[in-house]
Amino acid sequence: MEVDIAAAEKALREERNGIVHQMHELGATESGDLTGDVNYGDGFSDAGAATAERTEVMGVVDALKTQLEGVDAALARIEEGTYGSCASCGNDIGADRLEFRPSSIYCVSCKSSKR
Repeated sequence: MEVDIAAAEKALREERNGIVHQMHELGATESGDLTGDVNYGDGFSDAGAATAERTEVMGVVDALKTQLEGVDAALARIEEGTYGSCASCGNDIGADRLEFRPSSIYCVSCKSSKR
């Protein structure tokens, strides 16, 4: 099975748009900085509860930022013409893996050894 680069790029761009949208809904920029635009409502009358909520939001934003970096790395590899080759060993990344996770830049072997 051959990798469909156009379909992968389309999926990656859609994923990127979704991640950026989620970040903006959480009151963060693409770089992961909180803008302060989020109102936690009247339910947070004490500073401790507001701080806990803000900490939770920051954790979600950090996870989204990591996802966004992975998507951007995959898009860069498409532009470079190296998409589908493992960034570590240079072997082909399986088409099934790329179809399931278009942002993959490592083959299964290399990814599992990095854990």
